[in-house]
Amino acid sequence: MRSDHQIQRRVSRPIRVGRVTVGGDAPIAVQTMTNTDTENVAATVAQIQSAQKAGADLVRVSVPTIAAAKAFGEIKKAVGYMPLIADIHFNYKCGLAAAEAGADCLRINPGNIGNERKVDEIVACARHHGIPIRIGVNAGSLEADLQEKYGEPNSDALVESAMRHIDLLLKRDFQDFKVSLKASDVFMTVEAYRKLAHQIAQPLHLGITEAGGLRAGAVKSAIGLGMLLAEGIGDTLRVSLAADPIEEVKVGWDILKSLHLRNRGINLVACPSCSRQNFDVVKVVAELESRFDDIDESLDLAVIGCVVNGPGEAREAALGVAGGYPNSVYEDGKIAHKIHNDQLVDRLETLVRAKLAARRAARAEAAE
Repeated sequence: MRSDHQIQRRVSRPIRVGRVTVGGDAPIAVQTMTNTDTENVAATVAQIQSAQKAGADLVRVSVPTIAAAKAFGEIKKAVGYMPLIADIHFNYKCGLAAAEAGADCLRINPGNIGNERKVDEIVACARHHGIPIRIGVNAGSLEADLQEKYGEPNSDALVESAMRHIDLLLKRDFQDFKVSLKASDVFMTVEAYRKLAHQIAQPLHLGITEAGGLRAGAVKSAIGLGMLLAEGIGDTLRVSLAADPIEEVKVGWDILKSLHLRNRGINLVACPSCSRQNFDVVKVVAELESRFDDIDESLDLAVIGCVVNGPGEAREAALGVAGGYPNSVYEDGKIAHKIHNDQLVDRLETLVRAKLAARRAARAEAAE
């Protein structure tokens, strides 16, 4: 069941981050950031591979030292398929080393890496390697004069800071950049992005910084990012959580799927459960989610515990179950199976995988 609403996205200038296009009419890219010690190459590679499996399009890696830049090069060789963004602060030489080591993008604040000569070197290096720059503005690290001017962080201070950094790049005729304006406050963040969206043509990287733990951070990010995405603002996003980076990727995808901006994996439509349920909905959904972690193809599966809303929701999904004695399983709008509770999870998994296999076979046949 889908609404007719279509989000009209802001038109932005596309840039390339490795094999991924950000901006233009490209899909909104989901990214995360590793939280391993970058110098621990094996651990960082393993986390990047897990993020890729979960659906990350881009991964950012902190490069605080020259030793980390050297490790970054080893990491990049091990995960060449995954575009990597080098996160640089203060030491411009780390940015130069990361670019030489194969970074697909440099995340910097031009204003905090030193004098104009250092900015010149960073821009020349990025241009030489054909990689973009991400300007990252954060409410927690605004310039001292802006803190004094505005008294406290607000959306105007974020935008003014961003424009300073942007002007440093534009003065050097460097157009391949994207911008983020992050605060932990939802309204400040949303207002800042709205204002900047009308002032530049470059892509915008969305995020609510220091959003919190898994539950609170996911809620705060869904509200803030959802407001912007629904207005067509945003070309890539990171959900910042005090949690496993893989959870950031999953929440990012859930936000995009809920707005019909991208589809990946099984879209589980499930009731919250109540005393009318004819099977343990919470347990069944949790088990199915764990079993479907490896699936990146899109399919709607409805799991409804009783006959009140069950038949209607199940008919609308590619596959759906409505609780009963036994439970009715709908396929393409019609009851196709009757399944008892003790077989429900196994049979639903089998049906989902069979339906996806049939779709793949049909596509392959049509392509011949």
